[in-house]
Order: sequence, then C-alpha cells, then structure tokens
Amino acid sequence: MAAIYFRRFVFALIIFLSIVSAKSFAQSSPSGSEKFLFDAVNRERALKNLQPLQWDANLASAARIHLHKMVERNLLSHQFSGEADLTKRAKDSGAHFSMVAENIAEAPSDSELHIGWMKSTPHRENILNPRLNSIGIAVEMRGTQYFAVQDFSTAVTALSKEEQEKKVGQLLQAHGLLLAKSSEDARKACDSSAGFAGARPLAITHFEAPDLNQLPEQLIRTIKNGGYRTAAVGSCSADESGGFSRFRIAVLLY
Repeated sequence: MAAIYFRRFVFALIIFLSIVSAKSFAQSSPSGSEKFLFDAVNRERALKNLQPLQWDANLASAARIHLHKMVERNLLSHQFSGEADLTKRAKDSGAHFSMVAENIAEAPSDSELHIGWMKSTPHRENILNPRLNSIGIAVEMRGTQYFAVQDFSTAVTALSKEEQEKKVGQLLQAHGLLLAKSSEDARKACDSSAGFAGARPLAITHFEAPDLNQLPEQLIRTIKNGGYRTAAVGSCSADESGGFSRFRIAVLLY
C-alpha cells in the first residue's frame, strides 16, 4: 500500500475498478467537517467543469465504520487485520456501484485535510475523476488531529425488474422496434434451458451493464443488420459478484 507524507500529514489511497449493514451510521446529508469537505470537493470539480458528486448516505456509513477503526488504533490504513476490504464494506453498507475508491488522511484541521489531498496526485485524481458520481465522508478528532475517510463510487441505481425492462424497452423503441406485450419469454431466456411460451424468437441476445442509459453497440448492430420488427425485454438476476453491481438483460428479437 502506497503511503504519501506531507509534513505533518499522512495520506493513503486505494481504488478498485470493474466493467453495500450499518444503517445506524447512515447520514442523509453532511454536516460540520463532512459538509466542509463535501463542498470543497465539489468546488474543485466545478473549476474543472465536472459534474458535482452526490452525497451517498451508504458510503458515508461505510466511511464512518472504517474511520472508527483508524481512530481507535491512531493509525491510517485502508484495511486492518480481520476487516473487510473497501468493496465489501461499501456493499455491506447498502451501496451499489460499478467503481469505488477511497481517500484517507490525518491532519490538524479539516481545511488541511482537503489541501493535503489536493496536493497529492492520486488523491486529487479521485476527487476529480469524471467517472465517479457519489461520495460519503466521515471525520473524527483524536486529540488535536482530524482523521477522515472519503469513499467515492460510480453509483448504480437500484431498479426493479419492471423498471429495467421499461428503460431498455424505450431504447429499443428508439431504434424502431415494437415491444412485445409480455416479458415472460425474455425472462425465461435468462435461463438457457427454459422453453418459450410464445413464438420462437429469431435471435436471443444477452448483455450486462452498470447502467441502462444506452444499448451496447453489438446489440445495435444486430438490430440494424437483422431486419427485426419486434423485441421482448427480460431482466435477469443482477450480478453482484465481487461487490460490483451490473444489470443483466435478455432481449428477444422477432
């Protein structure tokens, strides 16, 4: 684990990529030092014309649980012996994400926490990462020192199966396809051994994605090249492997 030293400050960074239960600590909106750091992060992002990070109470819960361990030990670390790693901590606290990252620090004031992070290239990169969209922060004093944890994520919105199918269906309609009235056969297609209640589709496609704002290029090419007129959409069980969240969708083309 890399450690970076700045005079009286000690900082460390960890990041996990991939393509969260301690509800008692959940903080619906930041206050005090957490709000100071939250606002400071978004001012930095505004200067770079980046979208502001949204406060995530689940990430704040994960950050606070880990912060307590650092304060108790008077030590900076991203993972202590016997403690879960960042991805599992975030997932166990209720967060859903396709990317997660963390900054930790110790400094004499909350303003110096932020200044130190911004002077450190890897920590600044987390703060200014355009792919990240959510943050939870926890701050606590030990003696005269502030200990802090910033947990970041690319949040994956929790959607019901019906909501997933509606979003994908709208995208398919934008490509000129009619939608089948039932999702039954498309949902069955999640299980390769399942049969079909209605007409057999001309093509069966599956894809996984952390968001449903656009169709995968391969599916778009299939639609353009196949002369299909109708589609059915089925939501499969979400993939939460390794703590990362991905939607799994089956599309039947007729």
